[in-house]
Amino acid sequence: MRLFHVSEDSTITIFHPRLPERPDLDATKGLVWAINERCLPNYLTPRDCPRVCFHAGIQTTEQDRRHYLAQASHVVVIENKWFEILKNTRLYLYEFDSNGFTLQDDNAGYHTSELTQIPINVSEVNDIAKALWDRNVELRIVNSLWEIHDEIQHTSLNWSMCRMRFAQARG
Repeated sequence: MRLFHVSEDSTITIFHPRLPERPDLDATKGLVWAINERCLPNYLTPRDCPRVCFHAGIQTTEQDRRHYLAQASHVVVIENKWFEILKNTRLYLYEFDSNGFTLQDDNAGYHTSELTQIPINVSEVNDIAKALWDRNVELRIVNSLWEIHDEIQHTSLNWSMCRMRFAQARG
């Protein structure tokens, strides 16, 4: 299994565990976070870019596949005001040895480690749209994320919503 950390910072040489801010996690236990390759497309955007992402899971119905995944196996939806930023952002994929990581959330692809981690490889993504395309991910551009945000939660798809606090206000 391949695990990654995505950053706009090209200078990271070591990852130290950080205390989580999520209320559902132990606030006294520092963690290094990584994402599996299946869910990596959810993070192939600028860090603060709000997005709704989805792909098929074991429980996904054929109807939902046909309706939502007609063009690709995975979809990342962003607001049009972020597209120019996406085109001009470079990302760095830090790959970790999966030893020492445990699964934190299968649907989201999150893995965590309580140990300091040193990447085994770093690669640069200088064309995010192409990187998504190469992974059979459809990049959808919309005026507002809120319609798909509300809709996708009522499907059988695996979904993720990131940085929604930066999304355009509901209109």
